[in-house]
Amino acid sequence: MGTSFSTEQIQNVINFHGHQCPGLAIGIRVSDLCLNELGHNNDSPLVAICETDMCGVDAIQFFTGCSVGKGNLLFKDYGKMAFTFYRRNDEKGFRALLNPQFMKKQRDEMSRLMKLVAKNEATAEEKTKCNDIRSECEKAYLNADLDELFFITEPQLPMPRPAQILQSLVCDNCNELHMESRSRKFMGQTLCTPCFEKVEQKI
Repeated sequence: MGTSFSTEQIQNVINFHGHQCPGLAIGIRVSDLCLNELGHNNDSPLVAICETDMCGVDAIQFFTGCSVGKGNLLFKDYGKMAFTFYRRNDEKGFRALLNPQFMKKQRDEMSRLMKLVAKNEATAEEKTKCNDIRSECEKAYLNADLDELFFITEPQLPMPRPAQILQSLVCDNCNELHMESRSRKFMGQTLCTPCFEKVEQKI
């Protein structure tokens, strides 16, 4: 069983992201999983926590209705192909981790070739092979069964609290307003994060 999204929907998310790639396909499929299990953000408030900054995060925003601006798409810089979703109404949630064995041989070869391409050391044959493997992985991700593609477990991260309206403070150094929760006190001054980082090295 492949993706439930139509060809038109997939083309729309490719246009939104700017290009098609295996990473975007992973995001499309984990969005499939979210919609199947929890529904869309328009139906019941959702939270998405992404443990990577890869291309698929754009697909999650596009298909689930979660976004950084609404405060319900959170990014954790763990470098893991893992995605946690919660439905706020009943706190139902799950964590989906990309199966590391799925297309492993192809992904390892793709990674090797992409490094050569990035260094401008790839031959024409290697560039073609790299593109062919990327296309092969993308198609495999879009057509795989979800339980083959992801390990699905209970969430490891707690459901974040809803966004709050906080006071704005003036930085004593740059005089710019900043959110109270991002304010730092240093030597009697109220500082924004960038100004604090300029004067405090132990961070």
